[in-house]
Amino acid sequence: MRKTAAMTALLISTVLAVTGCTPSERPSDLPEGGAGSSQAASSAAAPTSTTPAGPPCTIDQVTATGAAGQKPTVTIPATCSPPAELLTKDLIPGTGAAIKTGDQLQMHYALYTWSTKKENQASFGDAPFSATLAKGQLIDGWVEGLVGMKQGGRRLLVVPPAKGYKEKGTSDGSIKGNETLVFVVDAVKVGA
Repeated sequence: MRKTAAMTALLISTVLAVTGCTPSERPSDLPEGGAGSSQAASSAAAPTSTTPAGPPCTIDQVTATGAAGQKPTVTIPATCSPPAELLTKDLIPGTGAAIKTGDQLQMHYALYTWSTKKENQASFGDAPFSATLAKGQLIDGWVEGLVGMKQGGRRLLVVPPAKGYKEKGTSDGSIKGNETLVFVVDAVKVGA
């Protein structure tokens, strides 16, 4: 129950962070970079990182172990810098329907933050996370990075800040601004 409440809070934080809204505002009421975004941006501290300066990591340098349906273990290297672009890799190819923008999804995920190299949250062991793959509903890293993944598959995503929570971070402070995110996502169900 506690994990379900935390996932619900993350989904709300995600929608609010992506749209820049407070709970009482609707995204269509705000211009680009609208009200509420400056306070969040100034209150979120940049993550501290022990990652040495160096060339950006490749997707093959970030590893994830574990079987589909089981909580994965992710290893983020300390020998390279976080990449500036979205990286994706299918760890387990699915055999079902391929995800496309606008699809209703049921997913399991584990989220690691680059700066800590530790798990931040995971849905494994709870009910799958449900959402529509659409801009404004999920972070851009998911909207762009999950397209083409097949039901039953597992995908690794490395999401730079520009496609995650940007400089603001999440409203609850669980993810700081300018954080690179590493997700392992299992596509449990694609479509209604």
